[in-house]
Amino acid sequence: MRFVPHFTDGQEYSHALGKIVCVGRNYIDHAKELDNPIPSEPLLFIKPSTCAVPLDAPIDAPFSQGTVHFETELALLIGEKLTHATDTEAEEAVVGIGVALDLTLRDVQSKLKEKGHPWEIAKGFDGACPLSAFLPLDRVPNWSALTFTLDIDGERRQSGEGSDMIFPVASLLSEMSRHFTLLPGDVVLTGTPAGVGELTKGSELHFTLTGGLDLTTRVVE
Repeated sequence: MRFVPHFTDGQEYSHALGKIVCVGRNYIDHAKELDNPIPSEPLLFIKPSTCAVPLDAPIDAPFSQGTVHFETELALLIGEKLTHATDTEAEEAVVGIGVALDLTLRDVQSKLKEKGHPWEIAKGFDGACPLSAFLPLDRVPNWSALTFTLDIDGERRQSGEGSDMIFPVASLLSEMSRHFTLLPGDVVLTGTPAGVGELTKGSELHFTLTGGLDLTTRVVE
């Protein structure tokens, strides 16, 4: 099931989903839990639009390929073209905020890293980016006050705050736009906090986001 960008009131966005631009290690505690160095500049990579699926649909992950890890992230829907943008221009280009799962084939990724190979196939497979509907900006307070959570089977597993990002939203988008143009319909994932772990069949996942987003889904048995 392909993902169509839409808002929490059911209105579809006027542009089709474009590329999904991601940043790795944007929370210090997450970098530490994977024994990775703290980055001095954003670690950027891109997921194709074909990997996006609705977050409120059952999650069907490719467990046959090894361990699948969940990474909960704040997702930003881009509404203006951004090229070499200032922080202010970048921030004003966001038209919606949601949550996403950056699913990772961790065994596959580890083997690729050992060989020094790119690891897109561990991040960009079909279904690798479940996305929620987007809250319009008038439902959202300032960036630093944003909080998002993930509970699995009733247990809190991840909790992130905008104020804890190593590279805040405005500067992150500005930096991205220096390397490649962001277009309306693109989605930016802003990194995951500590607590990532293995996705298991049949688990119930519950997400919240400041502004009223509250969503429950389940992993396919």
